[in-house]
Amino acid sequence: MSHADDSVARPNDAEPSVQGAALSRRGLMRWSGLAGIGVAGAALLPGLATSAAAAEPATGTALTGTGPTGSAPDGAPSGALPGSFDPIRPPAVPLAVRSPYLSTWTTADNTTGTWSSFWTGRTTAMTGIARIDGVPFLFLGAPDINGTVLRGMAQRSLTVTATRSQYVFVGGGVELTVTFLSPVEPGDLRRQSMPLSYVTAEVRSTDGATHDVGLYVDISGEWASGDSGTQIRWNQEQVNGSGTSLTSLSYTPDTPAVLSENGDMASWGTVVWSATSRPGLTWQIGADTVVRPAVVANGKLANTSDSDQPRAIGDNWPVFAFHFDLGQVGRTAQTAVVSVGHVREPAVSYLGTPLPPLWRSYWNDWESMVAFFHGDVEGAQNRTAALDRKIQQEATVAGGPQYAALCALALRQAFGGTELVSRNGEPWAFLKEISSDGNVSTIDVTYPAMPAFVYTDPAYLGLLLAPMLEYAEHGGWPKTFAEHDLGSSYPNANGHNDGNEEDMPVEESANMLIMSAAYLSRTDAATARSFATGHYAILKQWADYLTANALDPGNQNQTDDFTGWIAHSANLALKGIIAIGAMSQIATAAGNTGDATTYLATAKNYISQWVTKAQDTGGAHLKLAYDQPGTWSLKYNGYPDALLGLGLVPQAVAQEEADWYLTQVNQYGVPLDLRHSYTKGDWEMWTAAWLKGHPVSDYLVGALYDFVNTSPSRVPFTDWYDTVTDRQNGFQARPVVGGMFALLSLHR
Repeated sequence: MSHADDSVARPNDAEPSVQGAALSRRGLMRWSGLAGIGVAGAALLPGLATSAAAAEPATGTALTGTGPTGSAPDGAPSGALPGSFDPIRPPAVPLAVRSPYLSTWTTADNTTGTWSSFWTGRTTAMTGIARIDGVPFLFLGAPDINGTVLRGMAQRSLTVTATRSQYVFVGGGVELTVTFLSPVEPGDLRRQSMPLSYVTAEVRSTDGATHDVGLYVDISGEWASGDSGTQIRWNQEQVNGSGTSLTSLSYTPDTPAVLSENGDMASWGTVVWSATSRPGLTWQIGADTVVRPAVVANGKLANTSDSDQPRAIGDNWPVFAFHFDLGQVGRTAQTAVVSVGHVREPAVSYLGTPLPPLWRSYWNDWESMVAFFHGDVEGAQNRTAALDRKIQQEATVAGGPQYAALCALALRQAFGGTELVSRNGEPWAFLKEISSDGNVSTIDVTYPAMPAFVYTDPAYLGLLLAPMLEYAEHGGWPKTFAEHDLGSSYPNANGHNDGNEEDMPVEESANMLIMSAAYLSRTDAATARSFATGHYAILKQWADYLTANALDPGNQNQTDDFTGWIAHSANLALKGIIAIGAMSQIATAAGNTGDATTYLATAKNYISQWVTKAQDTGGAHLKLAYDQPGTWSLKYNGYPDALLGLGLVPQAVAQEEADWYLTQVNQYGVPLDLRHSYTKGDWEMWTAAWLKGHPVSDYLVGALYDFVNTSPSRVPFTDWYDTVTDRQNGFQARPVVGGMFALLSLHR
């Protein structure tokens, strides 16, 4: 797609396709664990092209150094290495990823010369310029500043942790560290409910001299809507509270379409862009062709707001800008803090009733929430750093450093596909099926994401289950098996009281039982008993459905619906049998020992029959379907057997499958089954967890890391990719990458 008038100077001319732009440097790390290569040296970016495609050199090579021999950038130590990635080169770097509607990424190795974008590829422009001793250096975005030639700061490194993406740039004798922090706050609903993300910048001298430094950052109106023809209006205000003072620039569609989307972006709500006050802070709202050149020329902004509003996002492209005059900067770092958020009221609807965001239970307005967020920046940095360390250390023990890298890249995406709301004063969590069907709280999307919540915050899994159970119990769902989702189009959980939906009877019923048992196993006894007894009737109903249908499923749809329907599926049967075993644990938690004994006995009886039915005639592996000899598939549903400690699958069967998978490997993983060369990364990690201790587990981790680290498909972490071509097959930014935490979830 492109904007309507290509002659107008603006934040962006082109919106990258959903598939993402081509990778400029690839094949950098192949099982070596070494950091990839980034931009080398400081760059001159003459008249930066406004197109995201044109912003990258046509040759696909790194930008060269400023000197004739590509010498080290100003202020860099002699012999400095080119830019590097630690611990992984993300196909897309998460910047502000906090909710289904606050989801901005960089789909390139370098931020200089590239526009940030929404997960769909729709540009959500962010510009960063450092003015060092009067010389402007670009470090974020691809602006055309009236033909002015800007030097590009050299990107020395990108470090990705579970909660932040941290870039280090050098140029003009200073080092600039820019950190995009999207907090994940396990166990703290108040903080987790805030749809806000930090951007912090630290500047210090690297050459022993002091330098006059100013930092400019802006975002465009494109953050407000998926349509650049949308009229927006804006406001500036001073906000005080929680011991902090800040300036907030906010904007919203002039005629919001409440509870509607345009291009997967919210058509209602307010974009909030705020800066912590400090001496030398100035701001401005106006056309990009006015505001950016002003700061380049003058080193400050006018503290004015363009009066020509409302107007279309693409009409003289309004930008919302801050400039921090940091003064003389020496070796002691000077810091600037901004935040970006997207606040909506209501957040979603449930069966026609609008539900407020949970943050409204703690603050009367978004201004108070944003003030708290800024006042809490140091605490948030400390808490999230501790979470980052915990995940990195424990994931390394569980699966090695490459596995830890996958978990680091996955966490924000998993939580960013969800949001917290209040329903009659009680917290609920909803999940969006991002980039596939757009459904509300899809059960078989929550299921693969489950490990991230089990590991980091089991109570959050309980909040995700709550509306799914409520709908089946009281909402009008008419069928005896579990529903597929709570509504066809997020954010409207309208249900399917007519029964017309994408039925997956064994799939979803089993998913609900397994997730419920996983939640119960990670909570305290009193909570577990209350949950199990409160929902016992519906859970037993689903377990009884599985008792009658799971051993040999009919021709049913299942979660990998893109492969087509299949009868007598061995993997689907395995899931159903393990779910019957899970019901025995639910019954135990509810104090129903008789039911617990019966369900466990049924699961054991069924698994012995399953082994016989699923065993291939050659004796080397299990079949794809009972009636298809010579076929095979990944039995990723063995993972919940390990997660719940049921021990149903015989060890000899697991060993046989693991040995077989090693004979079917491709360069970038093991296919889902013999019919295609594609696979799903979440299921690979489920399989790696189930078969932990076998060499195939390490192979699966390494192959997925290799794909993520080298794929030319520059999109937010895809879960569906081709194991031969190294390319995305479909899907991106989905919360199912929470499945990366499968190995970690087994460590308690």
